[in-house]
Amino acid sequence: MANSKIPAQDSTEPSSKRRFFNRKPKTEKPAKKPGRIKQIRQVFTMTRKQDPNVVWLMLLAFLGTVAVGLLIGFLIRNVVTLLIIAIPLGILAAVFILSRRAERAAFAQIEGRPGASGAALSVLRRGWILEEQPVSVNPRTQDAVFRAIGRPGIVLVTEGPSHRVRQLITAERRKMSRIVPNVPIHVIETGDGKGQVPLAQVAKKAQKLKNQLQKQEVQAVDKRLKALGNKLPIPKGIDPYKARPDRKASRGR
Repeated sequence: MANSKIPAQDSTEPSSKRRFFNRKPKTEKPAKKPGRIKQIRQVFTMTRKQDPNVVWLMLLAFLGTVAVGLLIGFLIRNVVTLLIIAIPLGILAAVFILSRRAERAAFAQIEGRPGASGAALSVLRRGWILEEQPVSVNPRTQDAVFRAIGRPGIVLVTEGPSHRVRQLITAERRKMSRIVPNVPIHVIETGDGKGQVPLAQVAKKAQKLKNQLQKQEVQAVDKRLKALGNKLPIPKGIDPYKARPDRKASRGR
C-alpha cells in the first residue's frame, strides 16, 4: 500500500489570523512638558512660600506701569491707546519682578546644602565650561571647590569657611599653574562673611571679570585639564604636585 502523504496544515494561518485581530501594544507617550502658564504658576507658588512680599511687589509693578501709561494718555489725549500699551507692559514688569525674586528664593532654599556653590555657577551664560562635580573636596569637613572655565580664565568657587578652604585653594592654584601656567586664575568665596560673595551674586561676579582668553583657548584649557585628570591617577605615597602630564596631553596646549 502506497504511503499517502497527508498535506501538513499551514501553521502560519491561525497565527496570522490572531495577529490580524490582536490589538497593537500601546506605546507609552512621553510626558508632556508643562506649558508656559503652568510653569509661571509653579514658580509663583514656590516664590510666594519663600518670599510672601512678591505678591505686593508684582502688583505694585503692574499698577505703576499702568498708572504711568494713563498719565501719558491724559497728557496726549489718547487714553485708550496708551492703556492698551500699558497693560501688557505692566504684565511684563510683574513677570520680571517674579523672575528676580524667584532666583533669590531658589538660592535661599539651597543655601547651606552641599553643592550649593556648584548650583550657583549653573546659571552662567554661554561661553562657560562648568564642572558638575567639585574639583577638590575635603571628605572630613565636606568643604569643596568648584571650577568654571571661561574667557576670563579659570574661576574657582569655594564652599566652606575661608580658613578651611584656604588649603584647598592653594593646592588647586599650584596644580593649575603647572598644567596651564599662562591662564589667569580667579577665586570666588561664597558666603555672607567679609570678602565673601552670596550665592545669588556668584554668577554676576564671574561675568564681570575681564576677558583674557579667546574662545579657542577656553576649549584648549578645558581639554588640557580633562586629559590630565583622566590619565594621571595618583597612587598612594606620590606627591600630586610632582605629577606631570604625558606627551600626548602636552600637545593639547
